[in-house]
Amino acid sequence: MPVPCPEIDLRADEVELTAIRAQGAGGQNVNKVSNAVHLRFDIAASSLPDALKERLLQRRDQRISADGVVIIKAQAHRSLERNRVDALLRLRQLIAQAAFTPAPRRPTKPTRGSQLRRVESKVKRGMIKLLRTRVGEE
Repeated sequence: MPVPCPEIDLRADEVELTAIRAQGAGGQNVNKVSNAVHLRFDIAASSLPDALKERLLQRRDQRISADGVVIIKAQAHRSLERNRVDALLRLRQLIAQAAFTPAPRRPTKPTRGSQLRRVESKVKRGMIKLLRTRVGEE
Protein backbone atom coordinates (compact mmCIF):
# COMPACT_ATOMS: atom_id res chain seq x y z
CA MET A 1 0.00 0.00 0.00
CA PRO A 2 1.62 3.29 -1.04
CA VAL A 3 1.96 5.78 1.76
CA PRO A 4 1.43 9.45 0.90
CA CYS A 5 4.79 11.16 0.83
CA PRO A 6 4.77 14.25 3.05
CA GLU A 7 7.35 16.96 2.58
CA ILE A 8 10.49 15.61 4.22
CA ASP A 9 13.44 17.93 4.46
CA LEU A 10 16.49 16.15 3.13
CA ARG A 11 19.65 18.19 3.06
CA ALA A 12 21.61 17.92 -0.17
CA ASP A 13 24.84 17.17 1.69
CA GLU A 14 23.26 14.10 3.36
CA VAL A 15 22.34 12.42 0.06
CA GLU A 16 25.13 11.12 -2.16
CA LEU A 17 24.10 10.79 -5.81
CA THR A 18 26.43 9.12 -8.31
CA ALA A 19 25.84 8.72 -12.04
CA ILE A 20 26.53 5.16 -13.22
CA ARG A 21 25.93 3.20 -16.40
CA ALA A 22 22.51 1.57 -16.61
CA GLN A 23 22.09 -2.14 -17.18
CA GLY A 24 19.84 -3.81 -19.68
CA ALA A 25 18.61 -2.92 -23.13
CA GLY A 26 19.17 0.49 -24.62
CA GLY A 27 21.22 -0.01 -27.75
CA GLN A 28 24.59 1.63 -28.17
CA ASN A 29 23.54 4.55 -25.98
CA VAL A 30 23.61 2.38 -22.83
CA ASN A 31 27.33 1.75 -23.27
CA LYS A 32 28.25 5.41 -23.75
CA VAL A 33 26.19 7.44 -21.29
CA SER A 34 25.93 7.19 -17.50
CA ASN A 35 22.21 7.75 -17.02
CA ALA A 36 21.46 5.57 -14.00
CA VAL A 37 21.67 7.02 -10.48
CA HIS A 38 23.16 5.34 -7.42
CA LEU A 39 21.85 7.02 -4.25
CA ARG A 40 23.42 6.54 -0.80
CA PHE A 41 21.89 7.95 2.39
CA ASP A 42 23.50 7.35 5.79
CA ILE A 43 20.66 7.13 8.31
CA ALA A 44 22.77 7.57 11.43
CA ALA A 45 24.56 10.69 10.11
CA SER A 46 21.33 12.33 8.86
CA SER A 47 19.39 15.18 10.43
CA LEU A 48 16.22 13.08 10.82
CA PRO A 49 14.64 12.82 14.29
CA ASP A 50 16.09 10.04 16.44
CA ALA A 51 12.79 8.15 16.68
CA LEU A 52 12.50 8.11 12.88
CA LYS A 53 16.10 6.93 12.53
CA GLU A 54 15.35 4.01 14.88
CA ARG A 55 12.24 3.01 12.92
CA LEU A 56 14.19 3.19 9.65
CA LEU A 57 17.02 1.05 11.01
CA GLN A 58 14.55 -1.55 12.36
CA ARG A 59 12.82 -1.98 8.98
CA ARG A 60 13.48 -5.21 7.13
CA ASP A 61 14.16 -3.59 3.78
CA GLN A 62 16.75 -4.89 1.35
CA ARG A 63 17.66 -1.32 0.38
CA ILE A 64 19.04 -0.67 3.89
CA SER A 65 22.48 -2.19 4.40
CA ALA A 66 23.71 -3.74 7.64
CA ASP A 67 25.65 -0.57 8.51
CA GLY A 68 22.56 1.64 8.17
CA VAL A 69 23.00 3.09 4.70
CA VAL A 70 20.08 3.32 2.29
CA ILE A 71 21.19 2.32 -1.22
CA ILE A 72 18.83 2.99 -4.13
CA LYS A 73 19.59 2.40 -7.80
CA ALA A 74 17.33 4.21 -10.27
CA GLN A 75 17.60 3.31 -13.94
CA ALA A 76 14.01 3.21 -15.18
CA HIS A 77 14.27 6.37 -17.30
CA ARG A 78 16.57 7.35 -20.15
CA SER A 79 17.47 10.72 -18.69
CA LEU A 80 19.81 11.24 -15.76
CA GLU A 81 17.61 13.96 -14.28
CA ARG A 82 14.47 11.80 -14.29
CA ASN A 83 16.40 8.96 -12.64
CA ARG A 84 17.71 11.40 -10.01
CA VAL A 85 14.16 12.59 -9.24
CA ASP A 86 12.95 8.96 -9.13
CA ALA A 87 15.69 7.95 -6.67
CA LEU A 88 14.95 10.90 -4.37
CA LEU A 89 11.22 10.17 -4.50
CA ARG A 90 11.81 6.53 -3.56
CA LEU A 91 14.00 7.63 -0.64
CA ARG A 92 11.26 10.02 0.55
CA GLN A 93 8.66 7.24 0.29
CA LEU A 94 10.85 4.90 2.34
CA ILE A 95 11.21 7.55 5.04
CA ALA A 96 7.47 8.31 4.90
CA GLN A 97 6.64 4.62 5.38
CA ALA A 98 8.86 4.54 8.46
CA ALA A 99 7.31 7.77 9.76
CA PHE A 100 3.75 6.43 9.43
CA THR A 101 2.45 4.97 12.67
CA PRO A 102 -1.04 3.46 12.62
CA ALA A 103 -3.54 4.52 15.25
CA PRO A 104 -3.60 2.07 18.16
CA ARG A 105 -6.47 -0.39 18.01
CA ARG A 106 -9.03 -0.18 20.78
CA PRO A 107 -10.36 -3.66 21.50
CA THR A 108 -14.15 -3.93 21.34
CA LYS A 109 -16.61 -6.68 22.20
CA PRO A 110 -18.91 -8.16 19.57
CA THR A 111 -22.52 -7.04 19.91
CA ARG A 112 -25.19 -9.43 21.14
CA GLY A 113 -26.86 -9.38 17.72
CA SER A 114 -23.64 -10.30 15.90
CA GLN A 115 -23.05 -13.17 18.33
CA LEU A 116 -26.59 -14.51 17.70
CA ARG A 117 -26.21 -14.19 13.91
CA ARG A 118 -22.91 -16.09 14.07
CA VAL A 119 -24.41 -18.95 16.11
CA GLU A 120 -27.48 -19.11 13.86
CA SER A 121 -25.30 -19.34 10.74
CA LYS A 122 -23.26 -22.14 12.36
CA VAL A 123 -26.42 -24.08 13.23
CA LYS A 124 -27.79 -23.61 9.72
CA ARG A 125 -24.52 -24.80 8.18
CA GLY A 126 -24.52 -27.83 10.51
CA MET A 127 -28.06 -28.72 9.41
CA ILE A 128 -27.01 -28.56 5.74
CA LYS A 129 -24.16 -30.96 6.46
CA LEU A 130 -26.43 -33.23 8.51
CA LEU A 131 -28.84 -33.52 5.57
CA ARG A 132 -26.01 -34.87 3.38
CA THR A 133 -26.09 -38.25 5.15
CA ARG A 134 -27.62 -41.25 3.42
CA VAL A 135 -31.29 -41.89 3.99
CA GLY A 136 -32.04 -44.96 6.09
CA GLU A 137 -28.70 -45.08 7.88
CA GLU A 138 -29.15 -44.96 11.63
